[in-house]
Amino acid sequence: MSDRRGPLFVTIVVAVGLLIAVSAWLLTDPATSRADALRTGGLASGAVIALYALWLNDRRRRVEESRQRTEQERHELELLRAERDRERVTDERFAKSVELLGHDADQVRVGALHALAGLARSNPEYTQTVLDVLCSYLRRPFAHPDYGDDTDEAEASREQQVRLTAKRLIRQLLPHVSTPDAPVYDLDLTGARVTRLNLSERVVGQVLLENAELLHVAQFIGTQFRKRAYFTHLRPGGGMYLSAAEFSEPVVFAGLRSEHDLDLERACFHREVSFANAELGGRVSLHDAVIEGALYLTGAQLTGSLDFRLARGPSATHCADAEVDQARDVRLPAAWSLEPLDSGRARIRARG
Repeated sequence: MSDRRGPLFVTIVVAVGLLIAVSAWLLTDPATSRADALRTGGLASGAVIALYALWLNDRRRRVEESRQRTEQERHELELLRAERDRERVTDERFAKSVELLGHDADQVRVGALHALAGLARSNPEYTQTVLDVLCSYLRRPFAHPDYGDDTDEAEASREQQVRLTAKRLIRQLLPHVSTPDAPVYDLDLTGARVTRLNLSERVVGQVLLENAELLHVAQFIGTQFRKRAYFTHLRPGGGMYLSAAEFSEPVVFAGLRSEHDLDLERACFHREVSFANAELGGRVSLHDAVIEGALYLTGAQLTGSLDFRLARGPSATHCADAEVDQARDVRLPAAWSLEPLDSGRARIRARG
């Protein structure tokens, strides 16, 4: 109160002083009436009071702005504290779920997998980490009597259910190809043993299936591979179906060994594709596929039926020592030819 009374008291004193001084000075002029002198003095003192009011309003405005800034800073601190609490709780949930993946009971492991998937859905920044954990679980050694392994069938069947859950959750967490501006997530299934893998119509980043074992059918129909895809030395236990798949970066099937179908019909390869040293005894079809980069068939042994009637491409073909079985149905581009060998096979010759 003393701070406010000080300026107000000075303002009143100055205003009264101006009123008296201006009025007295004007009254020294005989031509000025007393009323005019008082009116002019009043205007001068009123101007001083008006200036004081303006200063007071400005001071109140600055105080209010300072109060609002303080409230805003307090609000931001509360939000930051809440965010840190949320991150702490999320980290604890993640750590607890990962810990439960090592539980003896299969029901607990299934619950932990669902908890991780729920965490990824509510916190998209965790999605890649959760996918890494799910892939890591599938990379664990897995034995089952159905695959010729000597192990307890009941325990193996329970573990298989957990692994099926992990595989299903991976598919659910990957964005559908129709998702606008879909985020890109990588999958590392190197050396994994996976049953009936199905990533059809999903958007994926880098896919590592090197030295993996895909039991039964594997489906990548209409899948969009946004980064490199490695199927190197893959061991399919059934057909692989990649029809209408799209590969933005190079894809490698080098060293792939399979007696089952490899369907790449209408697939689109924007970069090079390699089948170098692959041994494929089943039907291999690239019918109506598009290869914008180079095609590598060096050392490939394609002993099943073959359909390489591409819709377009490749920019270059490397097929040294690539062989096919002449007794099978082999359909090649018009510019390609076969060089018969004494073994009953034929070597592929391609121009370009």
